[in-house]
Amino acid sequence: MTQDDANPLPDALRLTSPAPLVDIGANLTHESFAKDLDAVLERAHAAQVATLILTGTDMAHSEQAVALAHRHDGLYATAGLHPHMASHWDASMETAMRALHADPKVVAVGECGLDFNRNFSTPAEQERALEAQLGLAADSDLPLFLHERDAGPRMREILHHWRDEIGAVVVHCFTADRETLHGYLDLDVHIGLTGWLCDERRGHHLREIVGDIPAERLMVETDCPYLLPRNLPAKLKGRRHEPALLPWIVREIAHWRGESEATLAGATTATARRFFQLDEEQ
Repeated sequence: MTQDDANPLPDALRLTSPAPLVDIGANLTHESFAKDLDAVLERAHAAQVATLILTGTDMAHSEQAVALAHRHDGLYATAGLHPHMASHWDASMETAMRALHADPKVVAVGECGLDFNRNFSTPAEQERALEAQLGLAADSDLPLFLHERDAGPRMREILHHWRDEIGAVVVHCFTADRETLHGYLDLDVHIGLTGWLCDERRGHHLREIVGDIPAERLMVETDCPYLLPRNLPAKLKGRRHEPALLPWIVREIAHWRGESEATLAGATTATARRFFQLDEEQ
């Protein structure tokens, strides 16, 4: 038997990490998880993905992420407005986000940032929403969970201006080049890596620079249901990514860094727990 109703993952994809993992970016409020979320969480725990940070990308999904985090142990949430929706930022949203940031289950401001690749909101609208959320991070003393695509130079300029006022920062789902990476590292920014590195079409360059990231700055994530690794050892029906597959991403990153999976798992988990200020007993 390779699959069953309780666990649709093929045997080759029923992975177990050698140490507990933190998935710092899981979009579990996505509609694709609505019918089987409990089973998804069970598979994550079986894979040793012990802690998940649920990504809030707008007001509704931030509220949903917080609600889920309150219902399940080991779940936490971010709350913010994604740059794609930056045109919706206004005073009422700022007030509502500020209230969410006071919830003990909210561990970061975001997902916010800049995306000059698609420009679903104008660059000016994106910068306005980002600056406002930087202010909320400074006021709340929460870390920042950032999105950046094709906007590295401008993002670094903005972060440099704010660096003394804000605390910890992670650029999640990093996909850029060596110069951009080192620019972020120079600003004491953390880096989140996904299955993008597993994509031979567009992620090959990451394999050459992943070793440049200090262990105390590196975290791992699925960004599920998106970014299913292309080099999985078995095909997955439906193509939906999920947290249980994070050990495969860790295996790939460890390979290209020249270290063991256990070493990478332990280091990224320690970094994530410190970054998000998670209680060691939770």
